[in-house]
Amino acid sequence: MNPENLLQHPLPTPKCTTGCPLIDRFLSGGVPTNSITELVSESGCGKTQLCLQLLLAAQLPTTLGGLASSSLYLHSEFPFPFRRLHQLSLSFRSSHPSLFASSDPLDRIFVHPLHSAEHLLDVLRRIDRFLEHPPTLFPLKLIIIDSIAALFRSEFENKPSDLKRRSVLFFKISSKLKLQAKTFGLAVVVTNQVVDFVGSSDGMNGLRVGNLGSLYSSGRRVCPALGISWANCVNSRLFLSRNEEVLGDESGLVETGSGDFVAVQTKRHIHVLFAPHLPNSSCEYIIVREGVFGVERTATDLQKRAIK
Repeated sequence: MNPENLLQHPLPTPKCTTGCPLIDRFLSGGVPTNSITELVSESGCGKTQLCLQLLLAAQLPTTLGGLASSSLYLHSEFPFPFRRLHQLSLSFRSSHPSLFASSDPLDRIFVHPLHSAEHLLDVLRRIDRFLEHPPTLFPLKLIIIDSIAALFRSEFENKPSDLKRRSVLFFKISSKLKLQAKTFGLAVVVTNQVVDFVGSSDGMNGLRVGNLGSLYSSGRRVCPALGISWANCVNSRLFLSRNEEVLGDESGLVETGSGDFVAVQTKRHIHVLFAPHLPNSSCEYIIVREGVFGVERTATDLQKRAIK
C-alpha cells in the first residue's frame, strides 16, 4: 500500500449504526468513526433521544452495523434521562434477544456529568487511560457530549477577552476529541443548540457554513449556537428540524385564529449541513416509544401532500 493507492482507493471508515436502516442509509452507513459529528436542533427535535439510541446501537457486533463496544455519555443537561434510556434499552433488548440473553445493555454505558467547558477538557484528558485500558471486554468506541452549547451558555460574556478565551477552549476541546477519535477509532457525537437568527441574509454570521442558506424550525429562522468558530471544529454537522404541517380540515384538533379547526401533524427532518462523505440531502423521521426511526415517503404520499 502506497500513498497513491490510498488516494485512489481510500480505506473505508467504520460507522456505527443508528439503530434504524433508513437513517443509516441516509448517513451512508451510520455515524462515522475517527471524526466529530454534530447534531444541531432546538429542544424537542429528538437529538438526545437519537444519542441514547446510539449508546445502545454501538454495542451491536460489527456484522450488524455496531462497534461491538461500550459508550461514554457526557451530559451537561440535567437531569440525566435515565427513564427514557431504560425504556429504549427494553425495546433494544427485545429486538436482539440472543445477544442480551444474559447481560444488560445498560451495563456497557458509562455516564458522567459536566459542569463547565474546563471540566469537559479535564474529563477528556483523564479518559485517555480509560481508552487504553477499558474496564470491560467491550472497548470504548463511542463518546457523546450532550450538549456542548450548555457548557458555554452562561460562562462567557460578549466581550473580546471572553470571546478569545472561548475560541481557545473550542480549539483545545475539538483537538483533543479528534486526536482520541483518530487514535482509538472513536465515533464522537456532540449536540448543539440553536438561537434565533438576527441579521441580514448576506454575509457569514455562522449561517452560510453548509448546504442550507437558511435554517427553519418551528416556524422560526434559526442558526447553530456558538458561531462560526465552533462550526470549524466539527467534521460533520446535521440539523434536526421540526415544523407543523396542516393535513386538512378536520374538527377537534387545532383551532386557528379564525375559529376553524384543522389537522396538524409535526414533521421532523434531519438535514446534512456539511459532511465530507455525504451529499446535500434530508430524511424525515418520527419519534415513538421504541426510538427514532426514518420515514420513507412513496411517490403516492408525496402526490397527496402536493394536492393538499
